[in-house]
Amino acid sequence: MSSLINSDFEDFAGSKDFKAVLKTKLDSKKYQAVLKSHHYETALLKLQTELVDLQHWVAKHKKRICIIFEGRDAAGKGGAIRRFTEHLNPRSMRVVALTKPTEAEQGQWYFRRYIKELPQPGELVFFDRSWYNRAVVEPVMGFCSEEQYNKYMVQVPEFEHMLYEDGVIIIKFWFSISKDEQMRRFNSRLSNPLKQWKFSPVDKEGQKRWDLYTNYKEQMFSKTHNSFSPWIIIKTNDKKEARLESIRFVLSQFEYDGKGQSNSTILADPNVAQRYHRMINQID
Repeated sequence: MSSLINSDFEDFAGSKDFKAVLKTKLDSKKYQAVLKSHHYETALLKLQTELVDLQHWVAKHKKRICIIFEGRDAAGKGGAIRRFTEHLNPRSMRVVALTKPTEAEQGQWYFRRYIKELPQPGELVFFDRSWYNRAVVEPVMGFCSEEQYNKYMVQVPEFEHMLYEDGVIIIKFWFSISKDEQMRRFNSRLSNPLKQWKFSPVDKEGQKRWDLYTNYKEQMFSKTHNSFSPWIIIKTNDKKEARLESIRFVLSQFEYDGKGQSNSTILADPNVAQRYHRMINQID
């Protein structure tokens, strides 16, 4: 194996030449890794082009689209949202990631703080966690009472049905990660000074209370999965794959102008992105 130098790319004419040069310079393992990364970046760029077309259509037709990202810590929600929004017009797109409720908000109806964040006509809104905090994280960590939890579980399907009847389109993603992969990512965060801010004591407790978390997650699915706002499970042990397939799923839900002109596969892989049902094989 020899090093890559500038002259290797002097007669570079395209992807085919790129692969040929790499194959002669890299060992098999590194070549396959670079090739996989190249395929990912190429596919991502095409899908992001489709997202720009989707955003134009949303603005033109005054659609209101709410995309919710839920899942255990380190499942890749934030990274996926960044790939969704990287090339979108910020004037008709927002990312919502609320901090813990203020004292005033704690005395209000639970959904109030989220209602003001819902999309305006012609807008896409991405929720990095949402009102589903109360379905899983809050009861697992003791941040709400049993009475508050039970009241919430009765109200959330009614709340979402009202949004549906008013024309708000809701897409709900659950990013599913295995326990071992979550721990690997936690350790990676702790060893990286640029990512240590992502780790919190709640993350550590999530590993300890894995089974309790699973129980509340299943309760959430059974009571809030329905025809007008179904849950879509995204397997995220492979973060790059999860990003591509979640984008594909969103694109597949709309008949926007110019759909498919990027010559990219629009339909999501059903082995990665699956509509929830009780017999689904979940990794978390």
